Amino acid sequence: MENNHAHFMREAIKLAIEGMEKGLGGPFGAVVVKDGVIIGRGSNNVLANNDPTAHAEVTAIREACKALKQFQLSDCILYTSCEPCPMCLGAIYWARPKEVFFAGNRLDAAGAGFDDDFIYREIDVALENRQLKMTNILREESLKAFEIWKQNEDKTLY
Repeated sequence: MENNHAHFMREAIKLAIEGMEKGLGGPFGAVVVKDGVIIGRGSNNVLANNDPTAHAEVTAIREACKALKQFQLSDCILYTSCEPCPMCLGAIYWARPKEVFFAGNRLDAAGAGFDDDFIYREIDVALENRQLKMTNILREESLKAFEIWKQNEDKTLY
């Protein structure tokens, strides 16, 4: 099985290099694999799409979910060329793959100018002390949506 892992990781790394060479975005690539077959591919498309959420992992997850016609990847493995940033980590947890493999780590990314560590640190900071001003308003009004959701017997939990 180790050779398969290396094969799929090399595919993610190849996507990282190709995407960067095409000017799509940063040096990141990812693939989603189910039963030994790649069902989702992604390279960083932030620059090409002017979309800060178009990271390789998110792109690969979207493609895989579309292929499977479902919003979870519980029988899948994600291979990514670098340790996921906080946004991608959140998307990965929501997609629920059974395993994740990564090549480079966050220190490697920081050395290339992609320092996501401040976001990891901000998560634990109280709202009033975060670098990005965040203000909670109309909370009481927003609770109606949650009440409707809780009462809906036909909802799909995720």
